[in-house]
Amino acid sequence: MKNVFKYSVFSLLFMATLMVTSCQEEFEELPQPDEQQTIMASSSTALLIEKTTSNDGSYDNIVDGASCFALNFPYTVEVNGIEITIDSREDLHVIEEIFDAIEDDVDVLDIIFPITITFSDFSEEVINNKEELRALAEECIEGGDDDDIECIDFVYPITLYTFDINEQQTGSVTVNSDRELRLFFKGLDDDDLISIDFPVTLELYDGTQVTVRSNAELAAAIENAKEACDEDDDNDYNDDDFTLERFNNLITECPWLVNEVQRDAINQTDQYFEYLMNFTEDGAVTVKDRLGNVLNGTWSTRITDHGVLLNLEFDVLVDFTLEWFVYEIEPGKIKLYAEGGNRIILRSVCDVYNEDPNTLREILRECAWVIKKVKNNGEEIDRLLGYEFKFMAEGVVTLSNGVNTSTGSWEITTNTQGRLVMGLTFGEDPNNPDRIDPNPNEIYFEWLLSDLRNDRLKFDIEGTAYELILQRVCEDAPNTPDGDVLEIRNVMMGGEWMVAQYKDGEVDETQNYMPYTFGFGAEHVMSITTGQTGVTQAGVWRVLRNSDGKLKVYLNAGVEGDLAELTDDWDFVSMESNRIELKSYNDANASYDVLVFEKP
Repeated sequence: MKNVFKYSVFSLLFMATLMVTSCQEEFEELPQPDEQQTIMASSSTALLIEKTTSNDGSYDNIVDGASCFALNFPYTVEVNGIEITIDSREDLHVIEEIFDAIEDDVDVLDIIFPITITFSDFSEEVINNKEELRALAEECIEGGDDDDIECIDFVYPITLYTFDINEQQTGSVTVNSDRELRLFFKGLDDDDLISIDFPVTLELYDGTQVTVRSNAELAAAIENAKEACDEDDDNDYNDDDFTLERFNNLITECPWLVNEVQRDAINQTDQYFEYLMNFTEDGAVTVKDRLGNVLNGTWSTRITDHGVLLNLEFDVLVDFTLEWFVYEIEPGKIKLYAEGGNRIILRSVCDVYNEDPNTLREILRECAWVIKKVKNNGEEIDRLLGYEFKFMAEGVVTLSNGVNTSTGSWEITTNTQGRLVMGLTFGEDPNNPDRIDPNPNEIYFEWLLSDLRNDRLKFDIEGTAYELILQRVCEDAPNTPDGDVLEIRNVMMGGEWMVAQYKDGEVDETQNYMPYTFGFGAEHVMSITTGQTGVTQAGVWRVLRNSDGKLKVYLNAGVEGDLAELTDDWDFVSMESNRIELKSYNDANASYDVLVFEKP
C-alpha cells in the first residue's frame, strides 16, 4: 500500500496571499497561512477526496450486477416469479432470501423498467430496458478496482473556500453529505483553487475516527485506509472472491458440519448430515459420524484459472473422495461442487464443538433468554414466542410467560461427537397451579448447540426438524441499559392502544382488529380486551435489540383467530408519543406485513 505520495504547495501563490489580505474584508476571515493550504481541483489530494465521496453502487449488485451505479428507490423486480417492490437497502435481503431458499434451483431476477440509476458522481440516467442496463454494466470495472473508496468516510459538516488564480478568496460553501461534496468538486474546473477549513474528522470502516489538520494529513489518511477493508465490489452479490491462502486459513480455523451431500446426482444428505469434519494444517482431515466414530483422510488445495480446488481422499468415505471446486464462501458456509451432479455444503461450528461445557453454562446464567423460534418437525410453534428462560445455579431453570412460571432442571454436556448439548427437564404434574399452558415438555429434548453468535443461541435435535432459537436479553441489567429499548417500552406502557392499520402484504385487514384494545404492562404481560367491557386475555410483549443490532418488538397474542396474525417478532420502524409502526417480512407472499398502533 502506498504511504508516500506527491503533495504540491505553490510558494508564489502563498506570497500573493500575503499581499492581498487587505482586499478580503467582504469575506469571512481566513485561517492563518500556516493553517490555510490551497490545492488545485485536479491535484492528487482532490482526486482522493472525490473517490472517497463517490456514490457506492456495489450494495445492489444482486440486482444490477454493477458496482459503478445503483438503482434509485423505489423500483420493482420479479424474483423467481415473485414480484417485489424495493424501497430500501433492507429490502435487497429479501431477494437473497428467495435465492437461498432452494440451493439447487435456477435463480431468475427481472427488473421492471423503466428505472433511474445514479452514477458515482451522483448524476442520474433513466434506463428503459435491460439491454441499456447491460451495456452500462459491462463498462464497470470488475474486481474491486472501481474508483470509489469505501473504507473511510468524511464526518460532516465541512467548510471549503474557493480562490482565483491570485489566491483571492471568491467564496465559501459548507457541505453536509458525500453528495454535496462530490457535486461541489464536479462543478470545479481543473485549475480552480480550493482550501478546506481544518480540522476535519474522518471515520474508518471499523468505526474509529481520525482527525486531520492539513491537506497532507488528509491525503495520508485516505491513502492508508483505501485498501484496509474488503469493499466487495465484484459484480456478484456474495463475497466469494477469495485466494488460496484465505481458503486454507478458513477451512483450518474451525470444525465444519456437513449440511448437504450429493454424489452422482443422488442426494446422500440423510446419510452424512452433521458429520463433523476437522481440517488440520498438516493436510489431515478427520470426520466424526453422529455416533462418534472417527474416519481419517487427507486434503490438499490448488489454484486454477477457475478458482480454488479442494482435493479430498478417504479410504472409507468414497462419496467425499473427489477434487471439488470451491464455488462459494458465505459467512460460516462453504459450498463445493464437481461435474456430474456432485455437491457438498459445509457449515462452520467454531463455538459448538469440543468446548468446555462450563463456558456455555456461564453464558446461559449471565442473562435471561427469550424464545425467538421453536420448530416442531419443521412447523413453527408460535405460541411459545417471547417466553423467557432463566438458567440458574444448581441446575434450576424457569420458563415464564409473565403470568405463569414452570420450574425444571438443565444441564450442559457433550455428545459422542464432542458437540455441546443442553438438556431440559420440566415436571409433568397437570394439577400444578404454576404450570404453563402449553406444557413446557413440548420443547423438552436434548438440544444440540448448532450456533452461538452475537447473543443468540441456536439448538437443534439430531436427525430431526426440531429447532430452538434463544435471544439473550440483558437490557434490564442496571450497568448495561439500552436507551432505545427503554424509550420504546416507556411509550408502549403509557396507556391503551388500538390497531390503526394492519396490512397483510398488500391486503388491508385493519377492520379485523377494530374491536380490540391493547395494554402493555409490567412483566412483559400484554392485555387484549374485546370491546369496552369485553373479555380480557393475556399475551406476551417484549422490546429488545437482537443479535444483529435491530430493535424488535415481540408480540404473542395467541395462535387462534385474527389475533394470531399479530403473533410475531416485529421489526421496529418508528415511534411517536401516540403512534408506533412495526413491520415483519412475510415468507408466504414475499412482502412485508405492517402493523400500526395508535392511542384512541
